[in-house]
Amino acid sequence: MIQRIQTLYLLVIAAFGIALIWLPVIEFVTPEEAETLRIWELSATGLTEITTTEMEPVVLHGLWGLLVTTALIPILAIADIFLYKKRILQARLNIFLALLCLGYYGVIAIYIWLMKMSVEGVEWMLDIWVAIPLINFILTLMATRRILKDEALVRAADRIR
Repeated sequence: MIQRIQTLYLLVIAAFGIALIWLPVIEFVTPEEAETLRIWELSATGLTEITTTEMEPVVLHGLWGLLVTTALIPILAIADIFLYKKRILQARLNIFLALLCLGYYGVIAIYIWLMKMSVEGVEWMLDIWVAIPLINFILTLMATRRILKDEALVRAADRIR
């Protein structure tokens, strides 16, 4: 199981996915002409205002779509590792995982749109961590290719017998 390269790809996907839960992916800033400067960071755990006068930052919950999408990526990657005996099912689950990695950007786009509608003239900037789902997408495609290659090798060995 561990000696297969696709298992290592899936472990990296799981590690990146777990890290993505706490890393901020977007920063929202009020425009310069606003009377007070407000900065928010969006992560899977919520929208956190980091320019508050209180000691504790205010966290707005209700971003369950981003949390579910972010949490499903490492869960499916870990589950995919243990399906090593069922390579066709593993490849199909990998394709779903790749679509989920792309769907993450759709969820991000929805939250950007909602933030622009709720706060007048808010500007947004992407953090470097927003690239993690794209890296996971590429690693998922590489793992799927190796899984299908293993399946072809097993079928070829069965034909020889």
